[in-house]
Amino acid sequence: MDIISEWGFVFITMAVIFGLYMTWGIGANDVANAMGTSVGSGAITVKQAIIIAAIFEFAGAFLAGGNVTSTIRKGIIDSSSITGTPEILVYGMLAALLAAAIWLMVASMRGWPVSTTHTIVGAIVGFAVAGIGMDAVQWGKIGGIVASWIVSPLIGGAIALLLMLSVRKLVLNTENPFQKAQVWAPVYVFLVGWIVSLVTLFKGLKHLKLELSTAESFIYATIIGIICAAIGKMMINKVKIDEKADRDFHYASVEKVFTPLMIFTACAMAFAHGSNDVANGIGPMAAVYSTVQSGGEVGQKAGLPIWILALGGIGIVVGLATMGYKVMQTIGTKITELTPTRGYCATLAAATTVVLASKTGLPVSTTQIAVGCVMGVGLARGVGALDLRVIGGIVLSWLITLPAGALLAAIFFFIFKGIFS
Repeated sequence: MDIISEWGFVFITMAVIFGLYMTWGIGANDVANAMGTSVGSGAITVKQAIIIAAIFEFAGAFLAGGNVTSTIRKGIIDSSSITGTPEILVYGMLAALLAAAIWLMVASMRGWPVSTTHTIVGAIVGFAVAGIGMDAVQWGKIGGIVASWIVSPLIGGAIALLLMLSVRKLVLNTENPFQKAQVWAPVYVFLVGWIVSLVTLFKGLKHLKLELSTAESFIYATIIGIICAAIGKMMINKVKIDEKADRDFHYASVEKVFTPLMIFTACAMAFAHGSNDVANGIGPMAAVYSTVQSGGEVGQKAGLPIWILALGGIGIVVGLATMGYKVMQTIGTKITELTPTRGYCATLAAATTVVLASKTGLPVSTTQIAVGCVMGVGLARGVGALDLRVIGGIVLSWLITLPAGALLAAIFFFIFKGIFS
């Protein structure tokens, strides 16, 4: 307890600095993944992606970021064995933040779309094994998280494939695809607004003291969906047939109809990502803060101050703006060729999968979901449409991430223990 009271201010300062560094890495890597489909399809520019992310990542983190934070903070390790030595938890969470932040920086500089969720979970497990022992890790919970990493990209890919097939049947393979695109595009915009807002309203607003019934959630989500569809319809009506472009590419005008839709899906993906992945950076930060504030009490539950959520949102936006372009390039252009229709299907499928997962409290990998969805869209045109060499490199970087995070965290844990104990 003496260590906590003596070094409390230093620990909180370190947690804030490392937490900001970590959320910077999330912005540079994971948000770049989330925005890569929209930028790669040519629907929005990198600059527009940064502006969209600034608003909607922050909103997602702030409005719906509470659920996953508790899983990251309390679900991975059993802290009951260190109630008498709370400084062990503080060292471990600081080590996990720093380890994850460094690995994310290395991956982002190389353009590898790695998973921040893999990184932070690996780092927390690494500290727990090194600092407390194998028994401290809740392996059952880890098994559930690992299973979600495999299942979620498959679900995302399947949704993306189904959406792509629906666009083909309802729009692309009709006699007048441009006319059909104008009819169906507002329905697809409605889907974006309805799904994202519905799942958010179901579970994500408890820390803002907003409790809604299921019926109320459906009503509000439908209203939000209709508003989105109306705005989308106005944007779509401005798109005119470009006969010259159609001569070069039969569906050029149809793709232009789907370009406004990509703005909506980019917003949805940023919101979904903020709601899930902000936890990776602020979960350990919240654990340090609550342990110090309580005078060394190691609780499985900790209050999540709003300023910590806000800080996470700021770090993410700065990371995307400064280093996000490399990973955006990988996911947006190298896996398969994206057009606005393909990008729309991939991004909506990814956003849907991520918000569903964040509401069940599972810290899934946005990276894996985004890659799975892009692959699903590519598969609609056959395996030949995918660059398997690029996909192989991405999977390899995923496999390295977990042990890299664990090893770095164990090293930093012993360094901090040596300095402060």
